[in-house]
Amino acid sequence: MTESKDEVIGGRILFVDDEVNILRAMRRLFMDDEFEVFIASSGKEALQILKEEGEMGVIVSDQRMPEMEGVDFLEKSKKVAPHSVRILLTGYADITAAVDAINRGGAWRYLHKPWKDNELLQTVQEALKLYNLIKENKRLTALVLEQNNKLTNWNAELEKKVEEQTRELQARNKQLRSNFKNTIVAFSSLLEMRDKSMRSHARNVAEIAGMVAKALEFSKKDRETLMVGALLHDIGKIGIPDAILHRPLDKMIPHERQEYTKHAVRGQTVVEGIQELRDAGLLIRHHHERFDGHGFPDGLQKKEIPQGARILAIIDYFDKDLRNYEGNAGIDLVSAHIKDEAGKAFDPKLIKTVVAAAQDFYIEHLPAGELTEKELSPDDLEEGMKISRDVTSGTGVLLLGAGTVLNSKNISTLIRYYQVDPANHGVFISLR
Repeated sequence: MTESKDEVIGGRILFVDDEVNILRAMRRLFMDDEFEVFIASSGKEALQILKEEGEMGVIVSDQRMPEMEGVDFLEKSKKVAPHSVRILLTGYADITAAVDAINRGGAWRYLHKPWKDNELLQTVQEALKLYNLIKENKRLTALVLEQNNKLTNWNAELEKKVEEQTRELQARNKQLRSNFKNTIVAFSSLLEMRDKSMRSHARNVAEIAGMVAKALEFSKKDRETLMVGALLHDIGKIGIPDAILHRPLDKMIPHERQEYTKHAVRGQTVVEGIQELRDAGLLIRHHHERFDGHGFPDGLQKKEIPQGARILAIIDYFDKDLRNYEGNAGIDLVSAHIKDEAGKAFDPKLIKTVVAAAQDFYIEHLPAGELTEKELSPDDLEEGMKISRDVTSGTGVLLLGAGTVLNSKNISTLIRYYQVDPANHGVFISLR
């Protein structure tokens, strides 16, 4: 049933149709070496192939088949191949089947029969790209979870909240939603891997945003939207050249500034295709708007700017500006800077609540000053000690976050990582 058992560049595709001529046509269309093609003449046969051959990157099924219709097959295939991208082929008049394929069968798209070869080829290629992206995101998520215990705990809490919301709003696709949220956390770390000066920035903004949402008594849905928007607010910067990314905004020449200001729109564009993230996408787009209307990208002012975006603007500034100072003294200075911008950059009615939450957060998490911390080698660490600065490996991987209380397990982890990937500094411990 397969063209080749060797690994291929494009990926593995399973076509399901009860008409032999159609299966032959599909095989001819995808004869290129980059595809590994499987065919099945019924849903039952296709399920057996999935059990024997493993998950396919893309599954393309006809709707009208005897014994088992396409929607029923796609629904059952989710248990055998949960991460495959599913496509339904249906007649123009069969709209109900197309809706069922999306709701029950987890279909990504549906195409009308007879199809156009170029459209089918392009759709399958896009689906394979999506499947490969999902697999890569899973790999990145696993790496983040392994290397960052604190992020793991936060992610577990976020996943739990998302699962609660999912049960209330949509009971279906539980596993897909769980994987999707893991991907959000992984995406939020991508820019920090590239720009080490902004390490923990997205996580800090998200945690403070959660505190603000609680203080303002946001609903569960609005609180979740704000925290997801905080995690992904700078995702659009991934496409910005390094020379621009590391330059202060006020030092950029006009074309550099123009390129930089596109990141807010790009960030929204990235998540626009995902319905559950569209509200968060609005916050991503508008988190650089100013209360006086002189921000970007749309020059909105006052209440034209979504409340969540007004909140993120203050938190984003606080975290970035605070990195210019040493110790807790910078908290008061940054707070003063923000208050000076009341009615100009920031919403004056939100400043008090947001600044109070940020101050509480940074007093707990900021590195202590020189007189209140000590640098030790991993071998000299003891249980109960509290880390005063983020601990990173020699290649910049975040191992433990500031504020972590040491136990035997994370001490052993630090010792092992310092042997595998030695840093040029020790571990800073708070003496408070």
